[in-house]
Order: sequence, then C-alpha cells, then structure tokens
Amino acid sequence: MIESEPTKEIQRIDSLDVLRGFSLLGILLLNILGFGFVQAAYTAPALTIHSSADLFAWLVVELTAEGAMRALFSMLFGAGVVLFLSRDVSGRSLLHWKRNFWLLIFGLINGYVLLWTGDILVTYALCGFLLYFARNVSGKKLLIASGVLIVLLTLYNTAMHFGLAYMQGLAGEAALLQEQGEPLTDELVEMQAGWLEFKSQALPAATVIAEEVALRGGSYQSAFEWTLEQNTEILLANIWFILLPDALTVMLLGMALYKLGVLQGQLDQSVYRNMAVFGFAVGLTINAYEIWLAYSSGFEILASFSAIGPTYHLGRIALALGWVGLIVLVHRNFNFGARLAATGRMALSNYLLHSLICLFIFTGAGLGWINQMARWEVYGLVLVIWMLQLSLSPWWLKRYHFGPVEWIWRALTYSNAPRFKR
Repeated sequence: MIESEPTKEIQRIDSLDVLRGFSLLGILLLNILGFGFVQAAYTAPALTIHSSADLFAWLVVELTAEGAMRALFSMLFGAGVVLFLSRDVSGRSLLHWKRNFWLLIFGLINGYVLLWTGDILVTYALCGFLLYFARNVSGKKLLIASGVLIVLLTLYNTAMHFGLAYMQGLAGEAALLQEQGEPLTDELVEMQAGWLEFKSQALPAATVIAEEVALRGGSYQSAFEWTLEQNTEILLANIWFILLPDALTVMLLGMALYKLGVLQGQLDQSVYRNMAVFGFAVGLTINAYEIWLAYSSGFEILASFSAIGPTYHLGRIALALGWVGLIVLVHRNFNFGARLAATGRMALSNYLLHSLICLFIFTGAGLGWINQMARWEVYGLVLVIWMLQLSLSPWWLKRYHFGPVEWIWRALTYSNAPRFKR
C-alpha cells in the first residue's frame, strides 16, 4: 500500500531542520557572487576584490563557508532520501521517483526562468534517482564508500591541478620562444592552446566580461538568452563530470551519518564535541592554507581557483562536519535554532526566494545591478535576506502547514493536495 500522506510535523527531526536552515542561509554567502557579479567571480576572485573591505569579506567566507555549506546541504539531502524511503518500504519507491522528478522540474524553472546558473536542484534530483539504489546499504558501508569517493575526488583534483600547472609552464615556455622568433614543437603548440582556453574561461577578457554584464543587466530577454546558453552547457557537460560526483559523494556521507544517528543528535555529546574540534581544526587549517596560497600569489589563476585545488574536498568536508558537531551541540544544550528550523522546513521555498529576489535586484528583469556593488556590499544584502527569511518562515508556518513550494511539491508527489492552512 502506498503511503499517501506527507511527513507530519510531529514526525519531523528538529536537528535536521536546524542544520538545513543553517546551511541554506550559508549557501547564499556563495551564491550571491554568481547573482551579483560575472560568473568568473568564482574562478577569479580578484575581479571582485578592490578594497580592504572586499579582501576581508573574501577571506571570512573562504575560511568558514566556501564549499562547506554546499557539502552540509548535500549531506542533509542524502539524509532526507533515507528518511523518506524508510517511512514505508512498500510503496515509497514510486513516490521517491515522482518526488525527484518534480524536484528536477523545479530546478529547470530555477535555472531557465529565474535565471540562476548556479542551480543545485537539478543536480540533487539526478543524485536522488541514483541514491535510491543505496537506500538499503548499511551506515558503515556507506561511510566507507563516501570515504573512498572523497579520496578519488581529491586525486582527481590533484591530477587536474598539477596537469594545468604543467600546461601553464609549457605555455609560458612557448610564449618566450615566440618572442624570440623560435619555432614551436607540436606539444608546445597544443599545451599553449589548452592553457589559453582554460584561462579564457576562468579569467575572461574585459570585452567578454562587459558583454556578460550588458546582457544580464539589459533586459529579461537578453538575460534569458545569455542564461539559456550557460545553463544548457552546464546540463550537457559540467553537471555530469563535476557537479554530480561532487554532490553524490557527500550525499552518501549524509546517508551514512543519518543511519548512524549522527545527524539526529542521538549520540553522546563527546561525539559532537570531537566532530566540532577536529572538523574545524582540519577544515580551517586547510582553508587558511588555500587562502594564503591565493593571496601570496597575487591571486594567480591556479592558486586562487580553490575548487580545483588538491586539498579542496578535504577542507570543505572536514569543515562541514565541524559545523554539524557545533550546531547539534548548541541545539541540544541551549534549545537553539527555532527560527533556523522554520527556515529549514521551508528550504525549497526559501532557496527559490533567493533566486527571485536576486533576479529582481541584479538582472535586467529588475534593477539590473549586476557588477555594480562591491563584494562587501553584497553581504549586506545577504544579511537583509537572512533577517527576512528568519522572520518570515516562522510567521508563515504559524499560519500554514507547509511552505508554498513545499505544498506544491507534496501535492504533485502524492497526487493529493495536503491540508495547507492551519
């Protein structure tokens, strides 16, 4: 028999909602860069650092949030898959497939209609289809599998980083020979072309940046046309080789942590204390090292493109685990996080609201302020959005059982609209 009712409030796990709300707000610290600046702001941070205030803002976010908030959000999605499928073994499978299909549709709307090239919902939906096949694997085996995948991601990053560094060196050698009027070998020609192609994508020319700003800030139609091309390229290439392996690895870790009772706050306090201490010690150390490499190099492209660094996944996942330990400890001991929990219960609505607000502020559909604010200034906007969602979410849930998009999602999944208004 198919379970025809969505999760009731009494069945919710507070710690998961608090962690989800925390990570959702934290993700905006990184997403705001893609909304407010050109896409290369992620790969070339120097494009947005023009003052000591900008530098400080970059340093704090890179140290405490970059990669870690996405990892935490992915862990919670993996836990959510286990929680959803474990409610009733018979009949839940079809609902799981429907649930992820509609999440995929929401993601496509977020990307193509709300003009967000950094959408994660499509990636999450695709991962959700794959995670179904790991639903009955034990927590211990999932933990081992995620550990192996983290090592593989780290090895992949290492190979890519040093491969690009080798290519960069040969491209420099080729440029020197050209200045001297010397002929180039086929290898040097190939390496130079490869490096210039990578550099043009990671750090576009001023004319390319100006064109992006003009299109995204001009009108909804021009922004739509630019975003259409970008999102289609992501769907055809990047999502399969970069985004999906990244998310899937951490989701498996989240499934393991849920099955082992970690994310529910069921273990001894010493476990969470150790997670916080070791997670922050490792994560902050690695992130500080990556920050030093970028800054000391004068934001040279390879040094400042942290997402392809050899230590990137180790640092962000360690830091995410540190945040889990700290948030669970604070929640258990101080009954902290009621507003975060409400925000987390409306995570899909609040995530899409990020896109809607930024669509109006930064694109030609509204004010068209792309690339017109300083890096430190956009974090003032982040603070305003945080305050809005931390206030609006509990207010909404006092009057309605679900967030507006959550209600639509449940109605589509169960083919039966649940009660909405209290």
